[in-house]
This record gives sequence, structure tokens and C-alpha cells, in this order.
Amino acid sequence: MTKVIYPTGDEGDFKEGSSFFEVLKAHNRDLLKKSVAVKVDGVLKDLGSALGDSGPKKIEAVTIDTVEGLEVLRHSTAHVLAEAVQSIYSDVKVAIGPAIEDGFYYDFDLTTPFTPEDLEKIEARMKEIIKADHPFKREDLPKDKALELFRGMGEGYKEEIISELDAPSVSIYRQSGFVDLCRGPHLPSTGWIKAFKLTGTAGAYWRGDEKNKMLQRVYGTAFFSKDELKAYLDRIEEAKRRDHRKLGRELDLFSTSENIGSGLVLWHPKGATVRRIIEDFWKAEHAKSDYSIVYTPHVANLDLWKTSGHWDFYRENLYSPMDVEGQDYIVKPMNCPFHIQIYKTGLKSYRDLPIRYAELGTVYRYERSGALHGLLRVRGFTQDDAHIFTTPSQLEEEIKGVLKFVVFILNSFGFNDFDIYLSTRPEKYVGDLENWAKAEAALKGALESQGLKYNIDPGEGVFYGPKIDIKIKDVIGRSWQCSTIQVDFNLPERFDVTYRDENGGESRPIMIHRALMGSLERFFGCLVEHYAGAFPVWLAPVQAIVLTVTERNDEYAKEVYKKLRAEGIRAELDIRNEKLGFKIREAQLQKIPYQLVIGDKETETGQVAPRLRGGATLPVMTVDEFLAVIKAENRPGVQTN
Repeated sequence: MTKVIYPTGDEGDFKEGSSFFEVLKAHNRDLLKKSVAVKVDGVLKDLGSALGDSGPKKIEAVTIDTVEGLEVLRHSTAHVLAEAVQSIYSDVKVAIGPAIEDGFYYDFDLTTPFTPEDLEKIEARMKEIIKADHPFKREDLPKDKALELFRGMGEGYKEEIISELDAPSVSIYRQSGFVDLCRGPHLPSTGWIKAFKLTGTAGAYWRGDEKNKMLQRVYGTAFFSKDELKAYLDRIEEAKRRDHRKLGRELDLFSTSENIGSGLVLWHPKGATVRRIIEDFWKAEHAKSDYSIVYTPHVANLDLWKTSGHWDFYRENLYSPMDVEGQDYIVKPMNCPFHIQIYKTGLKSYRDLPIRYAELGTVYRYERSGALHGLLRVRGFTQDDAHIFTTPSQLEEEIKGVLKFVVFILNSFGFNDFDIYLSTRPEKYVGDLENWAKAEAALKGALESQGLKYNIDPGEGVFYGPKIDIKIKDVIGRSWQCSTIQVDFNLPERFDVTYRDENGGESRPIMIHRALMGSLERFFGCLVEHYAGAFPVWLAPVQAIVLTVTERNDEYAKEVYKKLRAEGIRAELDIRNEKLGFKIREAQLQKIPYQLVIGDKETETGQVAPRLRGGATLPVMTVDEFLAVIKAENRPGVQTN
């Protein structure tokens, strides 16, 4: 008999070979109905797998309302996808098919790319497999037997994976006539899949290496109910409507050009206007918070990056050196070594610390073309960077200040919901354990003093120190990685950064790397999608447009336009000989917050008739009254129509 211990603390004794179906059924039948797998001493197992006899087992159900339960469903659906594709296309080879954040994918080696019609055919076949309710059966095979099996099937990708595994045996799963290499676990059978959808296709290099063969990737998603699936698909459609690449074109905000190079952004006048507003706000708030604004070059001697460690640790993300009078230079991937050089231009005392340098510094990093994505993943971007040099005793207070600053900045742009993660010491690290412990304690203390809820991300700190990452949530619930606060023991050591301490000796400062928005490109992309291009008044590139009904109203319209501009309002004038409805529709498509209609009545009375971009109208008012309305909204943090 084997003893099992449930999360409630209850215990039970079962014969060796009993399935986990039986184990859960004996404990809680209602829980079993919601379970798709089980954890045994923290290890995921199939519900149908057998209980061993090697001592007490801690048992925990994996239910449909957990992240792990959803992963089991999606990975099982990926296997059904692979079976369907293999049954339709006789010449296909299967590669890998994992569950991912919003669903799953499977990579196939197929001569021709999949079409939308192909996906419909594959979905239909998947439904047949699901309806047949084939059980997922696990087998453990010696490595040589597994190699023989997949070699005989002509599945070279599976053979390659197995040959690289450092294990005496591997597990496979069968459903119907399909066989796949897999660790599991899986659903008990295909019939447990209730709601799925194939969402798209893409090309993908085998193992992400562009030197390898291009495979055909099919994406999909799955949920435990049709309502959940519909809600997800609705969110996808809404995300498409908000896509910053699409809106960037429609609103004339930015573009990229192959003549310049992939991943390098051209800011058009309207996008540049929003960027300037962001930058001006950022600079003003940093001045209030006692930061010193600095500017640094776009290139530097290669020796700088060798000293910093970037050349050794991140060479694959750096651009090749260029020869300048016999010395190697590269475009900068980071701003931190420059700020260190500024710090080192003179002796520093403990009385001078903390020192805070901030820069909107443009950096350049190599990203593979397949990873580039609009403004969210680029090769040249501007970080809202800052580096703080502090004594150990000042560290927690500085982090508190940075956290307050982060929340203030994000709130000002309309982001009020965050997920916060504290990443602790990884296996490979520099510095001594005492400093790590103090830094982690300072980060925790700062978070707790601000009343901020956070999750511990164990072992996910960078090698030079622990960090806090803040992911903002947009209006449709998506998370975006933007803000970060990192403690660094490494660079002060590498560059021999010191200050004169209270005892007259030389001490090493602690360095804080800090970004509030991340990069302007990524943050701007987030803003576009958060607001679906309909920026609040203070950020809108055009805040108001003056529209005339007839030519008789042109002169008065020009007066109104000039007065708005004189008062600092970003206004445009439309006196084209077009119908008013056409002009209004164009202004709405450009998502301009206010349209001021000028007809004969407004011309005679010296008034304007304001319309909101959503179609609502405001009472007729004087220009001065309208200026009071728009100026009340023309402030950071004010959310408008």
C-alpha cells in the first residue's frame, strides 16, 4: 500500500498501481470532475497514470480553472492538430508543438504554406478526432527504442531531439494512430477538448535559427468552454482594431522603410508631436525630482564595451565594430557606461550622493528580422534611462522614490493597473551574498512601504543584481513590459567607481538602473493600442479642428483658428469646398478630440459649435468658453472623450 497526502491534510492508502482517477475519486468526486491532471510531489502526471510504492505521495489536483490545467488542454489540442495535419498531408513531417501564453502552435515541414482554406479543412478533421474520443496513452521507451521508432516513421526532427537528450529513456504519447515525443501530461482523451480555434499561420525556422529550414507554423487556442473561447476571439478582434501598426498608417504617426532598414522608425509630424509632448513632460518631472539630464554619444570605443562586459555577454545583440583611425567603435547598446564616465570625471564624496543622471538615450541592438514587430520590437530605440549612484544606506529610500515616480508617470498616461514582479538572485551571479540579501531586502521594503502588491520571481534577477519589473495592463487587459528597477553591483566594480566615505576611505557605490516607460517606441505603441489612437486631449497631435459650412464662413473660421493657435492649442483649419458631413467624418477618422463647426449663425454671433470625436455635440459657446473647456482637459493625467 502507498500513502497519499491531499492538500487538505487528509490521508489515504492505495494499492500500488492504482490510478490517480481512483485516488482523487476517493477524496473528492466534485474535485475530480474539474481535474485534468494531477501533481504528485510537485510533478505533473496524467490522471490515468499509476501510483507507485516508494513512500508517501503528496497529491494535488490540476483543475480547469488553473494555468497548468489550461496548458494541459492546449498541449493536448496541439497533438490533435498534428494528427489532423498528418492525416491530410501524406508528405508532412512534424516538429514541435508546445502550449504558449494564449494557446498553442505546431511546426510542420511541408512543401507549400498553409492557406485559410487549409485551416478550415484541418479544423474539420480535428473535430472528427475529438468526437471519436481517442484516449491519450503514455509509454516510456529506452532512448534507443525511441530513436528506432521515429527513424522508422521518417520523423527526423523527433530523432534529432531524442539524440540530444541526456536521459536513458523518453516518453511518447499515442492517440489513435498518431505518435508524438512528449513529456506530458495530457487530457485523458481527445473528447475532453470542448472549444478550440486555429488562429493563423506563420513561417518559423527550425529551433529559431535562420540557418535551419523554414517550417510552417499553425497557431491555435483552446478553452474549457465555448463562452471563454468566444470572449478570447472577441478580444483578438478588438486587439486587431487597436493594432498600432495599422493605426500608425491611418493616423500618419510613424513608418519604417526598407530603404533605411528594418526596425528603424521614422516619426512623422503627428507622431513626433506626441513624442515631443511625452519628452517635455518627462524632462519637467525629472527636474522636479532632482535628476540631472545628460546627453551622451551614439557611438563609443569598443574597449568601453569590453570593460562593461557587454561585448562578452551580449555580443550577438551588438553591431559589428567600425574602424575609426585604427580604433574599433560600435553604436551603443546601452547608456549606463556613459553615465559612469560622467560620474568619474571628478572625485565624489558621500555628501554628494545620491547622484541621479537621466537621459532619453537612443541605443541600437541587433534583433533578427523575424522578431521585429512595429514599435514593440525594433533595432533602434530611445530609452527613458536613468542611473542612480547611492550609498548602501540610501538604497531603499531611493528605490521608494523610483517606485513613486513610476506609478505617477504611468498613472499620468492612463495606466492604473500593474503586475509587479520582484526577481531574486539567479544561479550565476556576481557580488557577495550579503550585498544580494541587502538589495533584495531593500526592494521588498520599498514595495511594501508603498503598499504595492507583488509576486516573487525566484532566480530571475540579472547576474549583476535583483530587480523589479512592472507590467502595465491596457484597457483590454493585455500586459506590457515597460518599467524596470535594477540594482547593480557589477558595473561599479568593473569601472572602479568609488566615493569618499564618512571615514575618509574609498567605498563602492551601488548603482540603480531605472526606466519608467522602457523605450519611447514601445511605450508609444502601447499608448496607441491602449487608446485605439484616440489620445486624450493633452496627448492628441491635433486637439481641435475648425470646420466651415460654406465659403461665407472662411474669414471668421480663420480668426478662430488663429486664436486657438495663439493660446497654445494644437489646431487645424479645414475650409475646403467640401460638404460638412464629409469634413466631420474625416476629422472623426483622424480621432481629433474636438471639431468646431462654423456656420452662418456662429459667424454672426461670434461663437463655435463643438462636436466630440465620438459624435456627441456640446452647446454653442464663445471661443473663450471653448478655450476654458479644452484647457481644463489639456493636462497630464486627464482622461477625455
